[in-house]
Amino acid sequence: MGLSTPGSTSASALGGGGVSGALLRAGVLEAILFGAHLLHYPTGIRQERPAGEDSGSGPRPPVLLLHGFSDNRSVFVLLRRALAAGGLRRVEAHNYSPLTLDLRVAARGLARRVEDLCERTGRERIDLVGHSLGGLVGRYYVQCLGGDARIGTLVTLGTPHAGTRIAPFMDAHPLVRQLRPDSSVMAELRAPAPGCRTRYVAFWTEFDELVDPPGAARIEHPDLRAENVLVTGIGHLALAAHPAVAAAVLRALDGPGPAAVEPPGDAASVA
Repeated sequence: MGLSTPGSTSASALGGGGVSGALLRAGVLEAILFGAHLLHYPTGIRQERPAGEDSGSGPRPPVLLLHGFSDNRSVFVLLRRALAAGGLRRVEAHNYSPLTLDLRVAARGLARRVEDLCERTGRERIDLVGHSLGGLVGRYYVQCLGGDARIGTLVTLGTPHAGTRIAPFMDAHPLVRQLRPDSSVMAELRAPAPGCRTRYVAFWTEFDELVDPPGAARIEHPDLRAENVLVTGIGHLALAAHPAVAAAVLRALDGPGPAAVEPPGDAASVA
């Protein structure tokens, strides 16, 4: 896997069979991760019990993880371990209900959880990492509900910031309709956001099977401080599990330098 600037081509991702070979490898990895995630999924169904005030939070700002559509906190098993390594930061995960029909409702629930985490840790600001829809819930909270007062850095992984056209047959679901490029939620996120204090880092991949087109996972907004990081050679689910992405997320949270992903040998590359 490799990290590169938008528009560039990663040799490690395209070598040995070109785009078709890289796409095949990405698909195989997605299938393996999906199977592993199905096994872990039951462990994350219940909302986790937040740690008490006396458990410590480390010198770095706490991190709150937010999962995607029809998922739960179990998707972050590997990423959470990487972020919590060394005891430098407290890492918690927040589940919103799989029955949620409105992104705005999920964002208001997130706002309450953020306030709780700030109160328990004595911190004014924390960081947020969202996978897929979770990143969009986080962005709505930051831009539309005043969350920029609480969130220092928002990292998104495969989040359809410009909407997605994937799976039109699922438009019967209200939440899926809100992910369409022409939805009212997308219009709210495109609206001016002057003075937004949160720093954004958006990781995206050209092999994202759930964001159509894949480039819609970039943040393109004149009022936002956003860095877009292209990850080559992996798919949607792997963005929340690949060790090279985890290392890049750590660098993003330690900021404010570039969050480029360093290619781990012949594995997928981050651009």
